[in-house]
Amino acid sequence: MTQVQTLRAPNAQDRVALAEIELCGELMIAASAAGEERLSRDRIDEVLDVRGAESWATVPRQAARRG
Repeated sequence: MTQVQTLRAPNAQDRVALAEIELCGELMIAASAAGEERLSRDRIDEVLDVRGAESWATVPRQAARRG
């Protein structure tokens, strides 16, 4: 007897994970195409389609937690 595997509908976590993977991919592509050593914050915001300085508001706190 052949087993049939059913595909489940993607849940919210799947969609979030796929969106994060896509954003990481966009950043990797931009970084590989960049002539400079690092992407500037403005370029990262442009790649991620983020508007405004609030996108970097949590970065120092997150970095401090990692140690």
